[in-house]
Amino acid sequence: MAISPTPTYLFLLSLFTLSLFLSIPTAESESELVADLLALQSESKSGVIHLDDRTIAKFLTSPQTPRPYSIFIFFDATQLHDKSELHLPELRREFALVASSFITNHNHSNTKLFFADIEFRESQSSFQLFGVNSLPHIRLVGPNAKSLKDDSDQMDQSDFSRLSESMAEFVESRTKLTVGPIHRPPILSKTQMGLIVALLLISAPFVAKKIFSGETFLHDPNIWLSGAIFVYFFSVSGAMHNIIRKMPMFLLDRNDPSKLIFFYQGSGMQLGAEGFAVGFLYTVVGLLLAIVTHILVHVKNAKAKRAVMISAICVSFWAVQKVILLDNWKTGYRIHGFWPSSWN
Repeated sequence: MAISPTPTYLFLLSLFTLSLFLSIPTAESESELVADLLALQSESKSGVIHLDDRTIAKFLTSPQTPRPYSIFIFFDATQLHDKSELHLPELRREFALVASSFITNHNHSNTKLFFADIEFRESQSSFQLFGVNSLPHIRLVGPNAKSLKDDSDQMDQSDFSRLSESMAEFVESRTKLTVGPIHRPPILSKTQMGLIVALLLISAPFVAKKIFSGETFLHDPNIWLSGAIFVYFFSVSGAMHNIIRKMPMFLLDRNDPSKLIFFYQGSGMQLGAEGFAVGFLYTVVGLLLAIVTHILVHVKNAKAKRAVMISAICVSFWAVQKVILLDNWKTGYRIHGFWPSSWN
């Protein structure tokens, strides 16, 4: 005797079939999104996907959370590339370097994290959606981010100084994924290296002959003297700081763009011009000290010695005073003199 299905059984069977039917397109849509991202990634030389308002809606706002991927986004504006203080082109290159290194280190098989950029003129709506009103700006949108502005993680601008390394650390701390080593392109190509080696081999006999005969510029004491002065100036002027931090020589006055700012008041920043100015004053003091200790001692005229000594002391006192006053104006700290207690 056949068993007729009950209404409850038919209802549960229909509900299960419907849920199974609805779940299949969702899984397919997620896989299609990942496949589309991989395709866009493969079309980019650096692996950075270029997004706009349409693709932001497709990959971030339309899919339901949790999404099967995270997107690390660099916000760009080509009209601001000439603003040297923003360093947008350099940061964009470092961002692309992190993207290509991440893809290479994962053998082009990672589907959990993608790198992308957005340009302001093309995607002003997306900039508003993220709440971006200043650049540089880098943001990570995780799988569970529903609100792109409130739920995504913004990278602090103070971390940009270490460039690609700080970007990689930010990604690793937020996604728990390993970026791996940063693969920077070599300074010289193989062809350039080959040409340099060939030139060195060809010129080696001629250079050796000059060295053994003492006819090179390295045998000139004035060259070593100039080099020593340059190294001293380079050390005390903060030139290495300017190179590492990419500091500008000056800034434009925001209140009056026709004016230039060479000295920045505040301990958190030093412009190239003020570093060179202080380095010049230090170099003057150092040269005067060298003149007094190495040249003046050979002068036989006592009056000339006294005149040069007094002039050196006065100029050195003026230079050191300028450095102290500049430090006090810049940082607010004062240098106090300490006299012997018996003088009080």
